[in-house]
Parts: sequence; C-alpha cells; structure tokens
Amino acid sequence: MPAPVGVFEGRRGTLYRESGLLNKLTTARCLVSSKHPFREAVEERDEAAIQAMLADNVVFTSPVAFKPYVGKPITAAILRGVLRIFEDFHYVREIADSNGLDHALVFETKISGAPGVQITGCDFLHFNDDGLIDDFTVMVRPLSGATALSEAMGAQFDRIQREAIELASTFATAQG
Repeated sequence: MPAPVGVFEGRRGTLYRESGLLNKLTTARCLVSSKHPFREAVEERDEAAIQAMLADNVVFTSPVAFKPYVGKPITAAILRGVLRIFEDFHYVREIADSNGLDHALVFETKISGAPGVQITGCDFLHFNDDGLIDDFTVMVRPLSGATALSEAMGAQFDRIQREAIELASTFATAQG
C-alpha cells in the first residue's frame, strides 16, 4: 500500500512527516558539504590533518584491546596503522549532537589480507573546548571482522610502537 500524501517511508519503514523545514534542511545539506573535517581527513588519508585534530591527552579506545591508549603519539600511530590495513574504507553516515562536541561516524571497510571480511564500525569522537579530539572510541562488527582487525593490527604492533616513539619526538619538537 502506498504511503499517504504528505508522508514518506524511510529506510527502515518508519514513517516521517514531510515538512517545509525538513525539505529546506535536506536541500541545504545537498547544496553545502557538511562533512566533518575529521571525516574528510580520513577519507583523503591525510595523516597530518588527522594528527592535527588530536589533543595531546587524547584517549583512544580500540575495539580489539582491553585497555585504552592515552596520548597523541600512540593514537596517531594506531590510526596510521589502521590506514595501512583498511581497504575500500568509507564513511556512510555522520551523527552529531547539537553542541558539536560529540560525533559518531559510521563506516564500512575491508581488511587487507582478509578476503571476504566486511566490517561495519563507528568512530565515536568527543571534542574538547579547543576543538581537538580528546576521546576516540571505535566499535566494529561482526565478530569475524573484529577478529581480522585484531590479527592485522597485532601483526604490525611493533611497528606502531616504534612510530609512536618517533611521533612523540616529532610532536615535542614542534611544541618546543
């Protein structure tokens, strides 16, 4: 049965009422790019831009590690490692709170060396008063994807630790 006039059916079958405001917002969103700068940096694989958005005291919570990682150097090195293993990475949705401090970026990707494994995940970002990411949590599904991610990241963790030490030195030099 078709939807009644003035109502349209959403992706999950939920009915939404059409309104002038909704139409204006939709049109404005199509006319103006509303991609978050972090999303743009990741999609462009711009490591320098990603690093510039991290607070010195950022806390990174991995979907495959028990303990969070604290600090810009280790977080930047982990994200660098992720860029090496993700294939066909793309964000599919952005969700932001009204004050602009919290963002959820839903993504899809494949893992290098894990044929047939497709991951859906979400980057949960909190921004401090300076506009820098101070809390970064990642969740992924399904379990087979989390397992493949854990194995791929584990295989390069020695390199990630070396890069974190190098980045700590680079960041210290840049500040001093």
